[in-house]
Amino acid sequence: MSQRHNGPAAMVFDLVRVRIERALRDRVRYRYVHPLVQRVDEGYLVTSPCCSRNVDPEGGVIDIARIEPLDGGGWLLCARDHVAARWVQHDEAPLLEPLLDMLCQDPDRVFWP
Repeated sequence: MSQRHNGPAAMVFDLVRVRIERALRDRVRYRYVHPLVQRVDEGYLVTSPCCSRNVDPEGGVIDIARIEPLDGGGWLLCARDHVAARWVQHDEAPLLEPLLDMLCQDPDRVFWP
């Protein structure tokens, strides 16, 4: 029984992960690297090689964003404050798409430093 219960939930999480991965293909910054989207806790972690070397001089993989569903519905987008080594709430929205647009456009280089 637990397999049936976890099956549809796992499929929903996979579909959301695929939506995030598809959106990242159209990002403005660092289009030549391949970010990774992983399921963490109840949300998603986006990581990517650090091409600018602003955060990691060696060009290692860094945290880019966390995307989490909100209890009452909607989504939360967090950016990584690399100096303070913590997540900072950036925005929330009832739909995922506006947050993905923010992540991909990133005119202030909040996510892709």
